[in-house]
Amino acid sequence: MPTTATTGRPSAVLGHQERTVLHAVGCGLRDDEIAAALAISEDAVTGHLARILRKLGLRDRAAAIVHAFDCGLVAPGCGPRTQPVVPRGATGTAAGPRVRISVLGPLRAWQDGRPVELGHLRQQAVLAALALRGGRAVSRQDLLDGVWGSEPPVTNVVPVHIYRLRKTLRIGDSPDSVIEYDRYGYRLVPGAAEVDLVRMERLVADAGAAHRAGDPAEAVRLCSRALGLFRGELLAGLPGPLAESERLRLAERRITVAQRKSEWQLRLGQCGEAIAELFALSAEHPLNESVAAMLMRALHRGGRRADALAVFDRARRRLAADLGVAPSRMLRQTHRMVLCGDETGPDLTGAAR
Repeated sequence: MPTTATTGRPSAVLGHQERTVLHAVGCGLRDDEIAAALAISEDAVTGHLARILRKLGLRDRAAAIVHAFDCGLVAPGCGPRTQPVVPRGATGTAAGPRVRISVLGPLRAWQDGRPVELGHLRQQAVLAALALRGGRAVSRQDLLDGVWGSEPPVTNVVPVHIYRLRKTLRIGDSPDSVIEYDRYGYRLVPGAAEVDLVRMERLVADAGAAHRAGDPAEAVRLCSRALGLFRGELLAGLPGPLAESERLRLAERRITVAQRKSEWQLRLGQCGEAIAELFALSAEHPLNESVAAMLMRALHRGGRRADALAVFDRARRRLAADLGVAPSRMLRQTHRMVLCGDETGPDLTGAAR
C-alpha cells in the first residue's frame, strides 16, 4: 500500500496553514523567513513541519522539498525571491504580511523586504502611534494629543499624514493600504503588517510557558530572541508625548525581560552569562536598583563577593549624587545577603514577570 507521500495529494491530509508552510519549504525558505512571511513564531513553523513530515510519511526536510515539487505545489522557477509565499492555485493576497514595522529602535518599515521612506518625523510619529496600539483604533484627537501634545497644528494635518502613509504602505499588489479607518479612528489592518513589538511579546509569552512547563533552557533561548529584536535607540528622534512615554515603557519592558532571562540563567547555573549581560544592563541603567541587586546576586553566586559589594557601593554613590536618595530596602537587603553569605536574599522575580 503506498504511503501518503506518494499519492501526490497533500491537500487531502494537510490543513491550509500546513500547505502554506510546505509550499514555503519547497521554495527553499528558512524557518525564520517562513515565520516572518506568515507572522507566526519559528517554533510554530517547526511544529507545522513536524506534522507535515508525519502526515505525509516523509523522512526529513529534503524529502519535503522534493514532495512539494512532485505533487505540483511548487513549480520550477517560482521560488521565494520572485513570488509571495502562497500555494499554487490559491486566491487572494499573500499568506503573510508583506509590510514589516519596527518600533523597538528607530522607527523603520519594509515593503516586500525593501526599506520604505516614511516621510518627516511627525508623519513617522503618526505611524508609530498606530503600530504601538497593536491593531486597536486610534482617534484623530488621540493622534493630535500624542504626536503634537500642547502645540496642535493650525491645519488639519492628520488626514494628510494618513493619506501619505496609506500610499506608501499597501497590502501586496492591491490598491488597499495596511491602514484603515472606522468609526473609532485609524488602525493597522489586522494581519496586514508585522510589528516587532507584537512578535517580542509573543516570544516573552512563549518563554513564560516554557518556564512553567519546566524547560528553563528553552525559556532563556526565547528571551534571547525577544531581546534581540531591540535595536538601537527606541523611537529615536520622534516628537510628541506619546513617543516619549513609549520610550520609557519599552525601555522598562526590555529591562524586565532581561531580568527574567538572567533569573532563569542563574537557576541553570549559567552565572558567567548572566553576569556579563547584567553588567551591560547596569551600565545602561545605573540608577535601576533591581538590576543592581540582581547583578549583586549573580556575582555572589559566582563566588565574586567583593565585586558584588563594589556594585552596591557604586549604586549607593550614584543614587546619592544624582537623586539625593539612599538605596532602597530591596538593595539594602541584597547587600546584607552578600555580607552574611546568604544564598536566598530578596525575591526579585516579581518585577520580572
